[in-house]
Amino acid sequence: MANTEMTMPMPDDTICAISTPPGTGGIAVARISGSKALETAQRIWKGKRPITEAAANTCLVGSVTDTCGEELDQAVATVFRAPRSFTGEDVVELSVHGSKWVQQELIMALIGAGARIAEPGEFTKRAFLNGRIDLSKAEAVMDIIHAKNEFALQSSVKQLKG
Repeated sequence: MANTEMTMPMPDDTICAISTPPGTGGIAVARISGSKALETAQRIWKGKRPITEAAANTCLVGSVTDTCGEELDQAVATVFRAPRSFTGEDVVELSVHGSKWVQQELIMALIGAGARIAEPGEFTKRAFLNGRIDLSKAEAVMDIIHAKNEFALQSSVKQLKG
């Protein structure tokens, strides 16, 4: 008999997603979080300084490569080290030009480098599970993202601040 049991992702796997709104824009940001976030980003990074050696809360200028190892786009890598990141894990944010095609290729390159696509809300879920935010603040983050007017935004920001 086949095993039909669902398996949950390992809590220390590495996830990625575009964290800016969908569509074309001047800049798009891909977020990578997990135990191998720095190594995953480094696999597609070309720059004077390696991401894996960057200090916490620093930015590096370089470029990212596609799945074939060819230069995809210029990029800025922002490095946040555990436990002092939003998720409580190592996090790298790659800022690239906002072309839909560049965004798709960047995510494909990150998957090829060992990450998986994050589920909706998974970065916030990890922040909650790692004790970086409580449930009330996790809900406030979602409310801020979906705020449709100034009143809703102000109410959500107050909730986030406690």
